[in-house]
Amino acid sequence: MVWRGAHGGRGPAPRGLGGGMSLALQERLARRARGRRPWVLGLTGSIGMGKTTAARMARCRGVPVHNADATVHQVLAPGGAAVAAVLAAFPGVGDGQGGIDRRALGARVFGDPEALRRLEGLLHPRVRAVERAFLARHTRERRRVVVLDVPLLFETGGERRCDWVAVVWAPPFLRAQRVLARPGLTRERLHQIIGLQTREPYKKLHADALLPSGLGREPAWRALGRVLRAKQRRSLAPRAGRFYPHA
Repeated sequence: MVWRGAHGGRGPAPRGLGGGMSLALQERLARRARGRRPWVLGLTGSIGMGKTTAARMARCRGVPVHNADATVHQVLAPGGAAVAAVLAAFPGVGDGQGGIDRRALGARVFGDPEALRRLEGLLHPRVRAVERAFLARHTRERRRVVVLDVPLLFETGGERRCDWVAVVWAPPFLRAQRVLARPGLTRERLHQIIGLQTREPYKKLHADALLPSGLGREPAWRALGRVLRAKQRRSLAPRAGRFYPHA
């Protein structure tokens, strides 16, 4: 293990239980639960780095995982919480079935920073509400560890909500190979997406754990297991420093 001081300070506890409760009641219940909420591992990584596989491995180890991307799909699906607001802000992006056509929406905001910020302002609060409900549920169930799977964790300041952050990484050539194998993805599009994401050196510098995905599934599985076992063996200080589980 290698440790180095990083951030310090514990991310805020979940602020609500969702549903029909008033915000004030949600806040009171959350404050009451702060001392016993789960240890929160933030899992992130740029496109093609293997984050989805790492999240699947966490589930296989019995750890609850909140998937921010899946939540976005949920709030944009027919009847979703963000549909009306998105249609009002971006007319013509409906899918004809009561939801949002994500391809059409992406075409509207990609390359337009102002439109992208407007969309994020609509989506992020709704995604956070689902995340808070996830944390509150597992606090009630007295889970010891949960994972927040968030692609844009650093970009949205989400690391402040986590006790630790694990960054999944792979060599650039392997990332390009993975992404270009996806339908509709071109090298130009890949570079555009990378341009919107936080640079890898920053993520690695501010990570508490680095999980390699370029060496095959077994090393990644072992590395994730070491992070989770380290938490079980002892009380890891929140954002205390960097841990190389593959070392």
